[in-house]
This record gives sequence, structure tokens and C-alpha cells, in this order.
Amino acid sequence: MSLIEKTAGELIELQSSGDATAEAIADSFLASIRVQDPKVQAFLHVDEAAVREQARAVDVKRKTGQKLGALAGVPVAIKDVLCTKGVPTTCSSKMLQNFVPPYDAHVIEKLKAADAVLIGKTNMDEFAMGSSTENSAYFTTRNPWDLERIPGGSSGGSAAAVAACFAPVSLGTDTGGSIRQPASLCGIVGMKPTYGRVSRYGLIAFASSLDQVGPFTHDMYDQALMMEVIAGHDGRDSTSVDRSVPAYTKSLDIPIKPLTIGVAKEYFGGGLDSEVEASIRTALKEYEKLGATVKEVSLPHSKYAIAVYYLVATAEASSNLARYDGMHYGHRAKGKLDLISMYSRTRAEGFGQEVQRRIMLGTYALSSGYKDAYYLKALKVRRLIKNDFDQAFSECDVILGPTAPTAAFKIGEKSSDPLAMYLSDIFTISCNLAGIAGISIPCGFTKTGLPIGLQIQAPPFEEEKMLRVAKMFENATDWHTKRAKVG
Repeated sequence: MSLIEKTAGELIELQSSGDATAEAIADSFLASIRVQDPKVQAFLHVDEAAVREQARAVDVKRKTGQKLGALAGVPVAIKDVLCTKGVPTTCSSKMLQNFVPPYDAHVIEKLKAADAVLIGKTNMDEFAMGSSTENSAYFTTRNPWDLERIPGGSSGGSAAAVAACFAPVSLGTDTGGSIRQPASLCGIVGMKPTYGRVSRYGLIAFASSLDQVGPFTHDMYDQALMMEVIAGHDGRDSTSVDRSVPAYTKSLDIPIKPLTIGVAKEYFGGGLDSEVEASIRTALKEYEKLGATVKEVSLPHSKYAIAVYYLVATAEASSNLARYDGMHYGHRAKGKLDLISMYSRTRAEGFGQEVQRRIMLGTYALSSGYKDAYYLKALKVRRLIKNDFDQAFSECDVILGPTAPTAAFKIGEKSSDPLAMYLSDIFTISCNLAGIAGISIPCGFTKTGLPIGLQIQAPPFEEEKMLRVAKMFENATDWHTKRAKVG
């Protein structure tokens, strides 16, 4: 196995044993990006000189006996929604085309303190609004398993970067499935931590009560390692919860016994692809072989999740994106314009079609005469969705099911049908509405060789349990060892 196919844990061991340097590792990944990324288009920005400089600094620290961070010499790709000091951060939007942040997001500070090598900023759906990375203002990222297909979204670039072996790990954000869905479609591991577990400071907001930062990796050890680095309290984020971070890597290989797995009957209805369902059923049988009890649970309000999400998320987007008006932030329309013309032309030029659609939906839902009927009612149903999970978790340790209803679809297949696109996240959205933890792990392939993901959901702040349950499956199977060969 070449350097680029190795996990972060393996790369750390190679450096510790003297079999590889951080600079040699960085060079390997940069060479892979140079040759293969023109086909995949995962990255918006890579500064090779800056990457090598970071790697050399790690090698110097190692040579001089200085204390090294937990991710020393490990390349990490970053979704272009996280502010990175001195590096363009565009949210894949023309609105922020020239934005270079003067500060680092909290998670970027944590990665730098851990001696990670930040290898580049990845493409995404504009302002994280989309399920396919086709909504980027710059280009569409392609799925490394099949370049004619989407990698998922909105964190498609970060998922594709790991799947294509351009980086062993990456960071994405998840507002309604934007880490777990692309992880599923790209055959890798992707986690949405509990809301409040990872600071959102420096994350350019889409929907503030739903957004959460999380990692993409090849395996569970790297997930545990990344969570140890990025999780924890941050006083600059008022929603960051002050709870100690468990040593996830230490307990990872301890199986949960006894283990009761809940299977929501609502997740196995119309719209679920037969090959996806077969893989999920096979995974459940694997858990039964490992001694788990599988029982049916119910999430009766999950059928309202899409409707609730597209009221709550768009309302918050309407509010969060109001600052991009040509006066405060971002792009400004040229010409001698009065104030209203300046606002309208700036936003028409700066925002893509999907972002405009969601701003209009959210503004309508918050408007006088409609706020009670739509937005406030959605908040009440959101509480019922959370109650469903509380009830289900009183009967089981975790809930298992499909991450996405289908494998990766073809580029352009759903572009003209927003509702069909929105339904790509039907199994992931409830997790964000309830604020709980969720992870997607590889569990099989379709007959045509496209990856399928298994979603595990756990109660709030039970990431440790969730990781251990996922590791049980990983130890019994080899799906996590498969690597895409970019065409």
C-alpha cells in the first residue's frame, strides 16, 4: 500500500519509526493531487509551498526532540466554509470570491496546535446548500469511484479528497447530512458530532442551530483521533457545551456488551433502493453475529423531517446571509447605484440559484402573517422529532439504518428537480433537528461498484459509544480497506 492509501494513524507510526518524514508524506499527497485532482476537482485552493513549509516544521520539531501534537505530519483537507487565516475562504460562492480571513476558526487552531499539515481548501455546495456539490459557483466535484457521478454534498470536496487519497483525513460540516451523505456515497467514514460538541467559531454560518463540524476518515481510529483533537469547549461559541472530551482512541476497541440496536421501521419504506436495503440488512445480521440484540423502534414524526428542515434551515439562512448586501461583507455590484439597487444587484450577482431559492423560502417563512403558520409550527414539530429519539434511545443503545436512500447518482440527474435533490438527505436530517450524534460507515457496494453507507445514530454526547459500536463492525468486515481508483 502506497503512502497516500494509508490512514492518519499509520502515517503517524511511519514517522515515529523513522520510515517516513512529514515532508515525504506531504510530497506524496501533493503529487497525487497534481495528477488526479484535475479529474476529481476536490480542491479550490492548494498552496504547495505552504504545505511543504508546514511539513518541514514538523520534521524539525521531531529532529530537535520537541513535543509533537497528536496529528504531527498528517495532511488534512479543509472544507472551504471554515475560516483559515491568510488563505482564501469562499464558501464556493462568488459572494466571497476575494475573502481572505484575518483569523482561524477554532477547529483550524486545534489542527495547527496538533501539528497537522493543512493541505488545501475543498469544494462544496455554495454556502453549504446542496446535496451533490453541483451548486458550487466554480465547478462540480466528481465521485472518485465513478467520475460521472456526484460525491454527495454539501461537503463533497472533503469527502472526495479522502476517497481519492488526496488526504488521509478532512473536515466537513453537517447541517442536514452534509458529512454523512457524502461519506456514504464516497465509501468512507463521516461523523456529525452532537450539536455543541465541536465549536462553530469561524464556521461561516448556514443554519446556526443545525451546523456542526466533523471529520472524514478511512477508518474508526482516525475518527477517534480527529475527535480528540477538534472537540471541546470554546468560550467564543455560545452553543459550545462545556463537557470533558473522552479519550476516544483508548476505548475504541472495547465492544459494547450487551448491545441493543434499534431499527426504525420508518427508514425502510418507499424510495429506499433495494441494493442499499440489502446491504443494511446484511450489516444488521453481522451485528447479531457479534452478540447484539436488534429490535424495531419507531420515529413516527420522521416523515415531517424534510418539511421541518426546509423551514428552519432556510429561515436561519435568510437571517445569516442578510449581511452579504454589498455594504457589509463580500461582493459589491459595480456602478453608480442607489441603495436598494445596490443590494438587489449585489445579491443577484453574488448568490447562485439554490442559495437565492433558500433565502426566499426562509424570508417567506419568517414574514408577517406566515411566521406562526410555518416557522413556529416547524419548531414545535422539531421538538416532537427530538422526543421520538429520546423515546427510542430509552429502548436501545444506538439506531442503525441507511445513510442515503440510493448510491451516488449521475451528475445532472436531479439538478432540475429540487425536491428530488432534497430527498437525498431524508435519513440524515432528523439527526440535525434533534441535535444528536450520527456517523456513516462503509458497509458494501452496489453491483456496479458504488459504495453504500450504514448510518449509526446515538444519544447526545455519546460519540464514544457510537465509535465503539462502529468499530465492532469494522473489526468484523473489510469495507474500510477499499480504496477508489480514480479513472
